[in-house]
Amino acid sequence: MEAKKEEKLHIVLFPWLAFGHMIPNLELAKLIAGKGHHVSFVSTPRNIQRLPKLSQNLVPLIKFVNLPLPTVQNLPQNAEATTDVPYDVVQYLKKAYDALEEPFTRFLESSKAHWLFYDFVPFWAPSVASKFGMKSAFFSIFTISTLGFYGPPSSLMGNDSYRQKPEDFTVPPLWVPFPTTVAYRYFEIKKIFDVMSDNDSGVSDVYRLGSSIQNCDIVVIRGCTDFEPEWFQVLENIFKKPVIPAGQLVNTEFKSGEDNDRWRWMEDWLDKQEHGRVVYVAFGSEAKPRQDEVAEIALGLEKSKLPFLWALRVKRGPWDPDVLRLPEGFEERTKGRGIVCTSWAPQLKILGHVAVGGFLTHSGWTSVVEAVQNEKPLVLLTFLADQGINARVLEEKKMGYSVPRDERDGSFTSDAVADSLRLVMVEEEGRIYRETIKEVKDLFVNKERQGRYMDELLNYLLNHL
Repeated sequence: MEAKKEEKLHIVLFPWLAFGHMIPNLELAKLIAGKGHHVSFVSTPRNIQRLPKLSQNLVPLIKFVNLPLPTVQNLPQNAEATTDVPYDVVQYLKKAYDALEEPFTRFLESSKAHWLFYDFVPFWAPSVASKFGMKSAFFSIFTISTLGFYGPPSSLMGNDSYRQKPEDFTVPPLWVPFPTTVAYRYFEIKKIFDVMSDNDSGVSDVYRLGSSIQNCDIVVIRGCTDFEPEWFQVLENIFKKPVIPAGQLVNTEFKSGEDNDRWRWMEDWLDKQEHGRVVYVAFGSEAKPRQDEVAEIALGLEKSKLPFLWALRVKRGPWDPDVLRLPEGFEERTKGRGIVCTSWAPQLKILGHVAVGGFLTHSGWTSVVEAVQNEKPLVLLTFLADQGINARVLEEKKMGYSVPRDERDGSFTSDAVADSLRLVMVEEEGRIYRETIKEVKDLFVNKERQGRYMDELLNYLLNHL
């Protein structure tokens, strides 16, 4: 057993083509390589070019494997990630990704890897790995509570008789044995209910997820058992196979000089602001508000009287015909008090600045981890995917406060935005959010704990070759 620990692993990582998936996979790759093991990170050429650069000490251990994305009808040329295309085009990206099965099989055969870590979209990957006697792990960037809420593989693959309509997802499921508020709100599940049915890729998202869990040797999950112990127990009960936490995978972004110019003028502006008073607003690489929602957010920022830095994606990729616009006169009225950045923003650096006192976010888990890392309390405004489940966990733990919304259509007012921001960042009543975010920080960023999770995971992988 001890001799085995001296062996060096070769692990293949195969994430879905969304930056909210690729970045945690890259963080996992860095941690594995940091322990002296080899990683092959498989993606498409353009995505690999867009990933943060590695520090020099990791370059020999992490090999990027370029698999050109096959051409499929209705998917624009050079669109290689969900951030490149409108929401309704993502199904064609999945179709192209499925067409990678043959080149991926050829790579895996020649890789001499020990383990394959794959995401939920390539549900066909574990059968490819087993052809070559390779073990496979479903690596979930979804949190422990999200997977616990989604349920056992049989339920996800179409054998769920009691969750048939959106309303059924607004209450905790039968397999959760403790009281909790963790469930979708009606407007959240209604917006994404299409994931339950087949799309133009031929396979539904929930089937992909269920099959990915069912056919792996182990489930490796982003998260830490100390943060969600009761949900971790749910997973062990419903998956009936080893579930191993990988830690929160805190972003250790290493950037070269090309981003410095943009950061320099932002930093210069932030340096002039009062400590803890600036609102940072960003909704990740996929969530795109509607035009009416953008107007309410803008007017809410204006009414809050707080300084703000807003990273606003006005469209999802160059082929998005629906370009978002700020309300007339907004930029003139808030000149000097706020900045709206419509291109890439260095989020980790912004959140790390002392002037930033709160984060208006979509509740994507990478953004949540970065906020906790920098002790910034959260104001929550969900849009897609697992964000509603994440938001309930953050509400329960008093780490974030959700902007009040209409339960049926999800609409909200500028007053609700302004009041929520002031509550979390300024008012005495919201002190609990400011304090709790500092208290949980150690659970997320403690290097010793993260190291322990990684050692336990790697020991398991070595001992089950």
